[in-house]
Amino acid sequence: MREKKGNIYSRLALTGIIKNYRTYVPYLLACIGMVMMCYILHFLMVSEQVSAMEGGSTLQAMLSFGSGVFAVFAVIFLFYTNSFLIRGRKREFGLYNILGMGKRNLARILIWESGIVTVVALAGGLFCGILFSKLAELCMAIVLHGAVNMKYTIEMTSLFDTTKLFLAIFLLLLLNALFQVGKAKPIDLLHSDAVGEKPPKANWLFALAGFALLAAAYYIAVTIKDPMSAFMLFFVAVGMVIVATYLIFVAGSVALCRMLQKNKKYYYRPNHFVSVSSMIYRMKRNGAGLASICILSTMVLVMLSAATCMYFGNEARLTGRYPRQIEICTYTFDEGYLEQIDNAVNAVVEESGFTQENVLDYKYLSIGAYFDADQVILDEKQVVEKFGATDIAKIRDIYFIPVSDYNRLMGQNETLGENEVILWSPRDTYEYDTITLEGCDTWKVVKQAESFVENGEATATIFNSIYAFVPDEAFLNQIDAAQKKIYGKNASSLTRYYGFDIPADDETQQQVAAKVSKAVDDLMTADENFPYSQRNCRAEQKADFYALYGGIFVLGVLLAAVFLAATVLIMYYKQISEGLEDQSRFDIMQKVGMTDREIRSSIHSQMLTVFLLPLLLAGLHTVFAFPIVKKLLLVFGIVNSRVLLYTNIGCFLVFTLFYTAVYFITSRSYYRIVRGVSR
Repeated sequence: MREKKGNIYSRLALTGIIKNYRTYVPYLLACIGMVMMCYILHFLMVSEQVSAMEGGSTLQAMLSFGSGVFAVFAVIFLFYTNSFLIRGRKREFGLYNILGMGKRNLARILIWESGIVTVVALAGGLFCGILFSKLAELCMAIVLHGAVNMKYTIEMTSLFDTTKLFLAIFLLLLLNALFQVGKAKPIDLLHSDAVGEKPPKANWLFALAGFALLAAAYYIAVTIKDPMSAFMLFFVAVGMVIVATYLIFVAGSVALCRMLQKNKKYYYRPNHFVSVSSMIYRMKRNGAGLASICILSTMVLVMLSAATCMYFGNEARLTGRYPRQIEICTYTFDEGYLEQIDNAVNAVVEESGFTQENVLDYKYLSIGAYFDADQVILDEKQVVEKFGATDIAKIRDIYFIPVSDYNRLMGQNETLGENEVILWSPRDTYEYDTITLEGCDTWKVVKQAESFVENGEATATIFNSIYAFVPDEAFLNQIDAAQKKIYGKNASSLTRYYGFDIPADDETQQQVAAKVSKAVDDLMTADENFPYSQRNCRAEQKADFYALYGGIFVLGVLLAAVFLAATVLIMYYKQISEGLEDQSRFDIMQKVGMTDREIRSSIHSQMLTVFLLPLLLAGLHTVFAFPIVKKLLLVFGIVNSRVLLYTNIGCFLVFTLFYTAVYFITSRSYYRIVRGVSR
């Protein structure tokens, strides 16, 4: 008898899934896709072939960070989409309840359904994950400029971790479904499809608050002047935009419908009358869904454009961070020590059979300082006493360079008096005629330089940089003495940068750089007073550099794909659920004389109004996000804003085409549902 009952529950569960295929098939596909991506992500994190590539360990660390973000979003996404399934089945469960099934019987049906979904999702997702894991590994080889063999492997750790995660998620979904069905009364289950049909009142206060909050967020985004402020305020602005978007769509959409209803010329038309009347009855829920679509669309656009911009500008950023293939930064101006280094480097390069090309040689002193107008404060205690707290946005890195080096490198013939300087600020503008450094004199800014060879350290810092070209090295010594009085052991050192290229491949460059490094080490070993020299090789740093930005790109594409899937599924479920709700309305309208053409026109008017707004607002969010994202990308050394602009435009155009295609496909589903009952 128990076996027969079990068969009844399993058959009812399977029949329920088959009969509700419109909602279950997309949900199952989404679950399979999430499981597949989770397995591939974990597979890449532990893949020995990825780890063996240059920079592979760095990329795997990035993916490990992204796996936590993915897991959190998977829970939110599946709970959100699962709510549509529960809502669609409540009426069916209410009927079972009235026909004699108790809550325990309904619970068994839900358990069977959950079991079927879990098995299909895990089996399909893991199969697809294993199938495409080698393709993902090959993609990582392209990102890292590495190579992999064609040996096919299955990572059991990844299988176990993925299965464990999604078993936990599906268990939580089952408990949520049991709770919702268990607490509801039979009559509530039967009439669940009518919930939310009471027309809400237009809340002008909330609507205005949404627009005010959005305006404030936009103001923050467009007025930010430096990367530090952008980094500190980005998430504040994002939170404000999210809240404002929900307020605008929930409260503002109701107000918009009321305005359209009062416009007699617009409202009293067959296609507009039915569409506006339908929307206004469920606008609170409808508004929340539209806001979710808008936020997810914005996330897709911003994340994909930023990640693409970061990845495809790799070579330029690598060159900016390491201006020459081989670099030696020696922390002294002593000509005796510098001559020894030059001789050692020349000997190594000549022995290797190469000549130095594109030699870059100059001296500088870099100091981090707090700017208050034209006053440069070095002592942090003074900043706290004067301003109460340190405004990080006012911190700058100053690079003092002899004007003789500026003239030699830039082909100029500038001369400076005793208290005169020339300034160059690559990321912002210095607006004052003088500059006063704590512990030193006030200097007159006689000119703003147009350009200079950027220092690799400056491109790697989040602070804005200012280059100050001073009369001579003696001037630098005075500044050095002043900053040492304040900073003590933490003071910066006088630095001589020396870099050059050689006509050789990456592997040979690393070999020559290793010999140069050994020659310098020998000098330091022979003389305990020999100043320290930092050595860099661009080719040696290249792998980790590409791995870092490649990992960010992979995570950006992965999360954008997940957000895109969520957007599509929400759009689809909105069409299906609203189509089922509108069946009776359009059936009545057809009986009173509304033609099939008028029904199609009304549906088109409603769908276009509903789904065009999120796309337009997402585009507006992206436009106003551009300035703050541009400042954030300066942290990663991206100074060419044109690349970001082009990727933004490209991503928006592609997304618009995709969004339009999804709209037409889902609107056809809506029309078929409504038209099927109307006829």
